[in-house]
Amino acid sequence: MQTLAPSDTLHQHFPQGLHFSLLKSSKTHQETQQLHAFSLKTGIFTHLSVSSRLLSLYADPKINNLRYARSVFDRIQHPTLVLWNIIIKCYVENQRSYEGISLFAELLAHFLPDEFTFPCVIKGCAKLNALKEGKQIHGLVLKLGFGLYKFVQSSLVNLYSKCGEIGSAQKVFDEIDEKDLILWNSLLDGYARCGEVKVAMKVFEEMPEKDTYSWTVLIDGLAKSGEVETAREIFEMMPKRNIISWNTMINGYMKAGDVNSARKLFSQMSTRDLITWNSMIGGFELNLRFVEALEMFERMLKEEFRPSQATLVSVISSVSGLASLAKGRSIHSYIVKNGIELDGVVGTVLIEMYSKCGSIDSALAVFRTINHKKLGHWTAIIVGLSIHGMAEHALKLFLEMRKIGVKPNAITCVGVLNACSHAGLINDGRGYFKMMINEYGIKPTIEHYGCLVDMLCRAGYLEEAKGTIEEMPMRPNKVIWMTLLSGARIRGNTKIGEYAAYHLIEVAPETIGGYVVLSNMYAVAGEWDKVSKVRDMMKKRGLRKEPGCSLIEHRGMHHEFIVGDKSHPQTKEIYSKLSEMREKLKLAGHIPDTSQVLLYIEEEEEKEAELEHHSERLAIAFGLINVDAGCPIRIMKNLRVCNDCHSVTKLLSKIYSREIIVRDNSRFHHFKNGLCSCKDFW
Repeated sequence: MQTLAPSDTLHQHFPQGLHFSLLKSSKTHQETQQLHAFSLKTGIFTHLSVSSRLLSLYADPKINNLRYARSVFDRIQHPTLVLWNIIIKCYVENQRSYEGISLFAELLAHFLPDEFTFPCVIKGCAKLNALKEGKQIHGLVLKLGFGLYKFVQSSLVNLYSKCGEIGSAQKVFDEIDEKDLILWNSLLDGYARCGEVKVAMKVFEEMPEKDTYSWTVLIDGLAKSGEVETAREIFEMMPKRNIISWNTMINGYMKAGDVNSARKLFSQMSTRDLITWNSMIGGFELNLRFVEALEMFERMLKEEFRPSQATLVSVISSVSGLASLAKGRSIHSYIVKNGIELDGVVGTVLIEMYSKCGSIDSALAVFRTINHKKLGHWTAIIVGLSIHGMAEHALKLFLEMRKIGVKPNAITCVGVLNACSHAGLINDGRGYFKMMINEYGIKPTIEHYGCLVDMLCRAGYLEEAKGTIEEMPMRPNKVIWMTLLSGARIRGNTKIGEYAAYHLIEVAPETIGGYVVLSNMYAVAGEWDKVSKVRDMMKKRGLRKEPGCSLIEHRGMHHEFIVGDKSHPQTKEIYSKLSEMREKLKLAGHIPDTSQVLLYIEEEEEKEAELEHHSERLAIAFGLINVDAGCPIRIMKNLRVCNDCHSVTKLLSKIYSREIIVRDNSRFHHFKNGLCSCKDFW
């Protein structure tokens, strides 16, 4: 079979000099692919004019197929500088700036870059916030004499503005003779980003012309700097507002905590986009308005907007804030039905949500379904297992994570140390603390020291905990002192308790819990004169003890109880169930621990009655009446579970053959068959 030379082939298939006509007229991806295949089949691809045109077509924004563009580029034996510029630009425009800059480094071995190469590469550095590399390229720009080229200068102003080097941006800006609107906007954006809003306003006033972007940049800068009212004034002055400016203003109000103004603006909008909805939902979640966040999400779905990953993160976080398992399962169902991947942040927050809602089994199930697990997923499940008292499982997963080469971060280590703390694994905890520093180079934060102190206090090593606090490289915060105070109260060590309380009141005199724990410690010791002094101190400072409160979810509704509550519609049935529970507990041999009654009550029967009406007992009674047999009773409590309620709940789980899951202010307790997951260590 005769093989034609490329020139013969070209002439045969494109007679009369029309070999470029089809390539020039090609506009669609399909046409370009067909011509690409034809060129390879006939051998005309080797003509630089043909392969260059194909590369240009694939890189064109109308087609924008980076994979095919790179394939064509790699087949060209000796690409020209123009072709290098085209492929680098294609990478940068497709959000793959790192690879674009790597190609630039390769280019330097073949050509000197020109005035078209530099703007593109500098733009890539700006996108990556790669200031060091950008400065090196700026040096090359000056060395090769391109420092006064307009597009190069504009890209440098943009780079320095976005990377926070506003002084350098201003310096390059001042060297430019003819300044266009894009250049002014870059400088304005730089000052706004750096929080130098007064200078930004001055730049804005000096601008010979402004577009919608100019106004929006200034509004955004003012809002982020906390000057929301000034931002609103600028917003009202805008000659023509676009949806971006509306969204910016809503976002600014939400971040400033002015939810009502954000809501009012939202209601005035004639058109909304996904960012509008995300600003509202994320803003409600940021301001702990979780119910409104979920209501806004429902409204968004009714208006047929498809949520993004950012939407779902805010929605799932709102569910976590409400601790509403039913709503969480509904959102999870939506995610599964719509084929949304869990490989990213959505998977992480979903694991966290199930953990915080008391369903650690569901959290584990989500974790197992994620094929490409990232550090966030491992951290979320380790932290979740630790607060549920499942230390062995948490540490097992930590070892598995390390085996496959995933390095922990500071938050992972907090989860690991918490697991050791809740399980009383003192030696393991000390070892992991050292490993974190020596093996992974993680500098301990106050949270890590907090875990270490908590671990020692729970185990009764109060003197060592005190010594650890005194040797910490940072100033102890109220959490650290509160931990030592709580540990002293549990162990009945008044001396260390008073020491911790003194420092706590010095650091954070408004911490109500400190006075309450100190008062309770004195009450247990029978030192009622000191109890009176502490409570007088609270009165003088206008501080009031937070009442114990327990919450239980049933059929999508939350039922809340406080001590001795008689406001619930089922009060009669609840108190009847409490009487039944009391009799069954007596038969099981339970003796109330009346030392837990911290009011000045002398009669033993009154003390027992006070214990019986604790908020979690009322919630358990409600659960026994209403929650279907075989389903766990899930209770959320705002304070630490007292010793007597802990003993009672263990017994009730056995008496009624029910799993009872209680989240107090520090962890989860899984009561089942007369045992608790915390192993009586909390």
